[in-house]
Amino acid sequence: MSMREAGAAMVVGMVVTLAGCGGGGSYATVADKIKGTGTVIVGTKWDQPSLGLKLGAEPQGFDVDVARYIVGHIAGDKQVRITWRESPSSTREALLQNGTVDMIVASYSITKARKPKVTFGGPYVTVPQDTMVRATDTSIRKVDDLRGKRLCLAEGSNSYRRIVDPPPDGKLDLPAKLVPAANYSDCVRKLADGRLDAVSTENLALAGYSEADPGRFRLLNDPITEERWGVGLKKGDTKTCEAVNRAVAAMWRDGTAGRLLRKWFGRTNLNLPSAQPPPEGCP
Repeated sequence: MSMREAGAAMVVGMVVTLAGCGGGGSYATVADKIKGTGTVIVGTKWDQPSLGLKLGAEPQGFDVDVARYIVGHIAGDKQVRITWRESPSSTREALLQNGTVDMIVASYSITKARKPKVTFGGPYVTVPQDTMVRATDTSIRKVDDLRGKRLCLAEGSNSYRRIVDPPPDGKLDLPAKLVPAANYSDCVRKLADGRLDAVSTENLALAGYSEADPGRFRLLNDPITEERWGVGLKKGDTKTCEAVNRAVAAMWRDGTAGRLLRKWFGRTNLNLPSAQPPPEGCP
């Protein structure tokens, strides 16, 4: 074999290795993987009604539909097989860093504390943080009434900090009693059982739980902050971040975002988001 033939064989071998692995590690970006293999692994919640709830073969909800749209837009005309992975709040950064998932669409708020670990596409929606209590509890009518109450601390979530911490990381600096929980479904179970008094997070998430058990819970409708939900990507994946931002802009422009919000939350009587939030920008 001549040196030229040997070199050509080496190049062919490299191309086969890069394109044939299919696990995502052979591609520099998730966008390249989607286009190159027609596959992607997406992390969502599996326990949040109307956002990401898995009762059958695949999760269903607003975040799931948003993920499908974004992946389809990145792929263009190519068919893509999505593998869904459960991504609890407490493990989202680790799942991205170790390559278990390619992207996360799971009510993932863009925060300063998370930015050093995650590249965020979007946000795809801006959602106010509200508070949910038992419908029969008349002692809590507004967020200031949480002073001294038992507030859920969902593992991996920062929502409770808006209530109990002072600025700049928090908001209200109220002396509430924190009750640990594995996730927001655990928070809601403990709220229903009387083991805590309030659950506070984005109102779309709370509305999903409230709709799933009509008459059991009540939202205060007393917003605390505006949270920006982004698409989590491995740190440094700028190319996919930019592709996500183009997909989000298209989703709002063609009316899909509004349609999906009405599909999943149209019966909640919430004031649903009506415009695309400003993009975060891709570092």
